[in-house]
Amino acid sequence: MQELLTIIAKGLVEAPEEVKVEADDPAEDGTVVYHIHVAENDMGRIIGKQGRIAKAIRTIARSAAIHNDEKIMVEID
Repeated sequence: MQELLTIIAKGLVEAPEEVKVEADDPAEDGTVVYHIHVAENDMGRIIGKQGRIAKAIRTIARSAAIHNDEKIMVEID
């Protein structure tokens, strides 16, 4: 999952070398939180107008997680 999020984020930003995806330890209910870190100049590119790109990233990640029987959340930091 971490690799999928990294590939998606690197494809959207101007500074792909600054993309970093970190995963927290699973919570009590088994949910894993992934944090996407990008350069400050690329925040608009990763969030998109009215958050549409961020929502699309979360949708893709959730569907991949369901396929692997996982629960996830994606946060953009």
